[in-house]
Amino acid sequence: MAFSRLLVGMTVAFAATVASAQPATRDEPFRIKRVDHTGITVSSLEDSLKFWVDAMGFKHLYTWTFETSPFIEQVVGVPGAAMRLAMIEAPGHMIELLEYTAPDDRKIYKPRSSDVGSVHIAFNVENIDALLAHIASLGWLPVGDVQTVESGERKGLRLIYVRGPDGVTLEFLQLPEDAPK
Repeated sequence: MAFSRLLVGMTVAFAATVASAQPATRDEPFRIKRVDHTGITVSSLEDSLKFWVDAMGFKHLYTWTFETSPFIEQVVGVPGAAMRLAMIEAPGHMIELLEYTAPDDRKIYKPRSSDVGSVHIAFNVENIDALLAHIASLGWLPVGDVQTVESGERKGLRLIYVRGPDGVTLEFLQLPEDAPK
């Protein structure tokens, strides 16, 4: 309960700061410091955590619940939005899992890799074949066969796309044994 009050207080403070800030001009300099995380909307936070934590071995950092509020509606641009969020720590990257509980008219899209707006996350792995066997039981299946790059800068690289039950696409890349680390 104290955490939710703290979060509401932080939200109000953030909203007040944003409301009082002067808008920047197009000509002001800026820079991107780093990528913070990749967000993935999922149908079940529990099922997704089983995959990302239990199967992939990533670390579950925290879970937050956001009820419908002007703050969350403005952040995600969806009137009536409410969600549960879990942050996962992967090697060198954070993944944010988002299970929306509102609005009621949510849709599940399962785009093909060629469909505009489709995205994927790529992971360098060791033993791609063992990984594929391990994740298959959780519904993450290859969209084709493992391929090997035959020439060029990435010669010997083995790679494959897999798609999960929610339509999320991941790419796994295995460097050849003689590749620089």
